[in-house]
Amino acid sequence: MKIRLGVFFGGKSVEHEVSVISALQACRSLNTEKYDIIPIYITKSTEFYIGENIGKIEAYRNIPALLKESSRVIPVANNGTVELLHFPMKKFGNNVAAVIDCALPIVHGTNVEDGALQGYLQTLGVPYAGCDVLSSALGMDKYAMKCVFADSGIPVLPASVVNIKQYTKDQSGMISLIESKTQYPVIVKPVNLGSSVGIRKAKDRDELLEALDYAFTFAMKVLVENAITELKEINCSVLGDYEEAEASECEEPVAQDEILSYQDKYVGGTKSSGGKSGMASLKRKIPADITKEQREEVRTMAVKAFQALGCSGVARIDFMLDKSTGKIYLNEINTIPGSLAFYLWEPVGVKYTAMLDKLVELALKRARENKSITFSFDTNILENASFGGSKGSKGSKV
Repeated sequence: MKIRLGVFFGGKSVEHEVSVISALQACRSLNTEKYDIIPIYITKSTEFYIGENIGKIEAYRNIPALLKESSRVIPVANNGTVELLHFPMKKFGNNVAAVIDCALPIVHGTNVEDGALQGYLQTLGVPYAGCDVLSSALGMDKYAMKCVFADSGIPVLPASVVNIKQYTKDQSGMISLIESKTQYPVIVKPVNLGSSVGIRKAKDRDELLEALDYAFTFAMKVLVENAITELKEINCSVLGDYEEAEASECEEPVAQDEILSYQDKYVGGTKSSGGKSGMASLKRKIPADITKEQREEVRTMAVKAFQALGCSGVARIDFMLDKSTGKIYLNEINTIPGSLAFYLWEPVGVKYTAMLDKLVELALKRARENKSITFSFDTNILENASFGGSKGSKGSKV
């Protein structure tokens, strides 16, 4: 019997469009002999839609028209599965539009990749692929992840984090705090975004002020860290979970500017690909132009970082190599990378279809393990509970 696999994508995120490309790319590579694939599009206003054309990339050239011909649904838990019910519900007839046994979230950015969607799926009780709520949240917060990595003995660059309230109230004080912990040039970026959104480099205080104002248009908290002047970026993917994980080949992204931009990642290759390649269209060197020793250092550190956060599924870990010293620093982890980083696995003999199978296997494994854990127990605490009559809870005892 086939697994009814719900592929969730989109959502209220600045990386919404990237998610659409990544997810529909995966749908084309999933094994249709193993899965009944149900693409589930989440609009920017967080509505769920399914339909005949939801899984077709060409249909997203006109999203309003696509939604008119598709069905809005609401996921509802029912006996270990999730039913997708028509909304508004019909007065007569069957309201179940589809049923899913397992979820494959292919989402990027805030409100979806950061544990929000994972928590929703966990509450529904459906097995889902990828990181759990905690590792997803840690992976999205660039400062929190740095703290975990540093505690695990993984080298990271010095950084400061500033929230918009602090900055608005005491701009001078916040600038002094940043300058006491870092040195120019610095990189300024929203603490919880990916795809290089909102990132700028600052070489002095004036540029720092401009970069902070820009970053605060995308997030409430901003990270400022030392910039490496002689930088080589190295990325590596990891596949597995807390028990067993392996590293992919390493890549060296090629940027058109000092910072690898959103355009470099997703727009630069779309003339030939029709906008269907996602991160696979980025100019890159695979394998990366590094020594054998550096490759092994990156791959070992990637697995260590993946397991330090308690990740599951597939992730991409981005590193920075300081060419002047030869030292390697961990930059950040992407818990659901663009295109699921399949292009890093094919060079080591792992086909995209096999990688997707592994993600589903890991989702079902975690679900089996969770069934062995006691999450509730019978108690009589409510049998004699009272708030003391009409006065409510004020001064009462339970």
